Amino acid sequence: MASSGYLGGPSGAPKDGRLVTMSAMSAKEVLEVKVRPAVAEDIPVLRELIEASVRGLQAQDYTPEQLEGALKSVYGVDSQLIADGTYYVAEIRASERQGGGSSGGGGEWIIAGCGGWSKRRTLYGGDRWMGRTDDLLDPRKDAAKIRAFFIHPDWARKGIGSVILTSCENAAREAGFTRCEMGATLTGVPMYRARGYTELENLEVPLGNGEALPIVRMGKRI
Repeated sequence: MASSGYLGGPSGAPKDGRLVTMSAMSAKEVLEVKVRPAVAEDIPVLRELIEASVRGLQAQDYTPEQLEGALKSVYGVDSQLIADGTYYVAEIRASERQGGGSSGGGGEWIIAGCGGWSKRRTLYGGDRWMGRTDDLLDPRKDAAKIRAFFIHPDWARKGIGSVILTSCENAAREAGFTRCEMGATLTGVPMYRARGYTELENLEVPLGNGEALPIVRMGKRI
């Protein structure tokens, strides 16, 4: 995935409710992407998007039992990130170049992806995950956490994840962090690797149904 375009400000990160507008490019189309902080009213849509993303994109890397267990005990919305203002949604509308036509500025904006960063110690997991540790990190010695990235299958591999990641990294840097890390799913590893993250540790997340979910802790200096 790759991204380019005007970031809407010096940091490229949405704050105080402002929108960041960028372009996500694929081989066949250019999409206009607006990144904004998620709000509580987005949660019902995010729940549906997360389930669609998991079922539609992760089946090549995990068994059905692992995915069912993860959806019930690990994956999900993290309301703390939304409250902290560090969780973002990416809304898309095809640009005038998509399909060779002109949108004329019209068309509905829809949430195509979500993801965020955190100044708290929890590495992964939504509200239902029991292994949360919401203590604040020290930017002088700790790595900010990249958290809960999900892209709808209809809009996968079009650069949207990269656009959100850029906003997260810029916001973490602005907050004083010099490193980021995440617990990446096996599905997400190639994208993060392409963005300069390196594998640090293989982890097994215990699931409520007795299965385990392999993930990879990855990190990067920003």
